Amino acid sequence: MARIEIKHLRTLVALRDCGSLVDAAQQVHLTQSALSHQLKELEDRLNQPVVIRKSKPLKFTETGSRLLQLADTVLPAVEQTEQDISMLALGKQGRLHIAIECHSCFDWLMPTLDEYREHWPDVEIDLISGFNFDPLPALARAELDLVITSDPQSLSGVRYIPLFQYECLLCVAKDHPLAKKELITPQDLSNETLIIYPVEQARLDIFKYFLLPANVLPKVTRSAELTIMIIQLVASGRGVCALPNWGIVDYLEKGYVLARSLGESGVWSTLYAAVREEQADAPYIEEFINTARSCSQQTLKGIQPPE
Repeated sequence: MARIEIKHLRTLVALRDCGSLVDAAQQVHLTQSALSHQLKELEDRLNQPVVIRKSKPLKFTETGSRLLQLADTVLPAVEQTEQDISMLALGKQGRLHIAIECHSCFDWLMPTLDEYREHWPDVEIDLISGFNFDPLPALARAELDLVITSDPQSLSGVRYIPLFQYECLLCVAKDHPLAKKELITPQDLSNETLIIYPVEQARLDIFKYFLLPANVLPKVTRSAELTIMIIQLVASGRGVCALPNWGIVDYLEKGYVLARSLGESGVWSTLYAAVREEQADAPYIEEFINTARSCSQQTLKGIQPPE
């Protein structure tokens, strides 16, 4: 059995604050007899006194003073943790560590975070890029709380909640030969330089849903980290790229590049919020997903609601 318990520390603080056994007993909701018994129990465990008997106001021994220092350190932390746990039980507080696999997601995610923080200020939010590591296994290990992804993996205990659907469009320079075509076929890209994000090819929509099923590969691939860098390369005739329709609206409106659908039906994909099953119904998680859906529908052009 531990020699010092939280109840002992609370009793000593009450004795210091009140100066007598009678008043201290009322503060900690004990009878005077029960408080005296608790004090004797502590002294027996420590094998030394903690208060000086018959002193008025009550005084503490050196051991008692040291225990009060401990109480002043420990009790506020205990009380704060108890409050935090109560808030968690009510769904008002929690941790939301988010990783993003979508390179263009920052455009709509930042307004989502701004709105969410207004209503859920006690949720601890941390935002990291998932470009240089695989965040979904980290989610399953509880190192993350939510992952924005268009490439769901079959992982035990992970739930994928759809946010919206979007079309992947091919971007070309205004004077590129493919600009004359209304629809692009996989074979059209067999002699092209395809500019992509630095992500495994099989995880990119244009490969996963368009090129690989047709057993076609581009002549050359090169990568760039930022969307604006990719668009600049395309606009200067260095290659073509495939990007989400909502992520290129500004570049199309300013006439930097042109966009064409991939195939007759286009290549459509879904963006998901991945969460762990045990957290999926937590109010602060549900509200973040609802806010993300609402903000994306309000701010993004060309997307559709999830099926």
